[in-house]
Amino acid sequence: MRRISDTLARMAAYNYSAPFPDTSSRLAPLTDFGSDPGALGAYSYVPPNLAANAALVVVLHGCTQNAAGYDQGSGWSTLADRHGFALLYPEQRRANNMNLCFNWFDRADIARAGGEAQSIAQMVETMVARHALDRSRIFVTGLSAGGAMTAVMLATYPDLFAAGAIIGGLAYGGATSVSQALDRMRGHGAASATAAAETVRDASDGVSHRLPAVSIWQGEADATVVPANADQLAAQWRAVHGLAARPSETRRGATWEHRLWRDASGRAAVEQWSVAGMGHGVPIDPSGPDGLGEAGPYMLDVGLSSTQAIATAWGLSEGTAVPHPVDRPEAATPRSDVPANSVQTIINRALRAAGLVQ
Repeated sequence: MRRISDTLARMAAYNYSAPFPDTSSRLAPLTDFGSDPGALGAYSYVPPNLAANAALVVVLHGCTQNAAGYDQGSGWSTLADRHGFALLYPEQRRANNMNLCFNWFDRADIARAGGEAQSIAQMVETMVARHALDRSRIFVTGLSAGGAMTAVMLATYPDLFAAGAIIGGLAYGGATSVSQALDRMRGHGAASATAAAETVRDASDGVSHRLPAVSIWQGEADATVVPANADQLAAQWRAVHGLAARPSETRRGATWEHRLWRDASGRAAVEQWSVAGMGHGVPIDPSGPDGLGEAGPYMLDVGLSSTQAIATAWGLSEGTAVPHPVDRPEAATPRSDVPANSVQTIINRALRAAGLVQ
């Protein structure tokens, strides 16, 4: 058993100090969306060119972040302007969690009835009704605690979501306390894939549903939510879908690896992205051809836009879901010849994560 001093030290380390980006929000408050048992805030973005029967993307920020800052960094509203879909940004309140984390490890907040999960589902239903959105094209994505809450929403409300993208997140149902959450973040104590899949199957309370497709994104140098969590997530959702351990396809770029599992119908049911040298955050490419996002705290310019790749995979945006593959060694280095763990690389990564360099 872990000592209480170890747990307290980990809790202190989890108290992020990065500031919110100073931004003028493009988002509008969403009010009167239901009983809100989780006491969450909510914002939305509806572009002027909202298409008929438009899709909806639900975006969940990470700890110490807010809706506006996440939108600015990730570039989702820019993409919504281009392609005419709607956005929903649930937002945590400090009264619920002092670090503004969604409570992905609290039993009361991760069940289908009650708590934060039900609040988010109420927001979704309100957006669909107010803007005549397409119920078959509702998606969810998020980072870190928002990534873990993305897994919660896919498990508890699979009847709502066609697909989800979990960035630096954790498996559903693996933790029910702060100390367990911190252990899971460091890769300790995970359930077997079979048991984890049963937890997902039980979460929707027997509601008839389709199986949502799941995209998993992870930095190989993430010391906050270690890479083992991405493997555990992939194993959980492969078991839910009844897929083999061997991927259907594997592609590699200069700094990334993409593994894809297709179901019997040929649909991309589970995919896993690993980004070499990347720490804890959302992979973005603000200077790339799509010009999405802005580097800052937990918005990491690694020359790969997860926002664009996710939207394309979901059929929201034209283009290729997987960037053009190139050969790379198994131990590739990120964007230069500097080793991933060199002093200079660590300094550069820290400066970029703090938003001091791009």
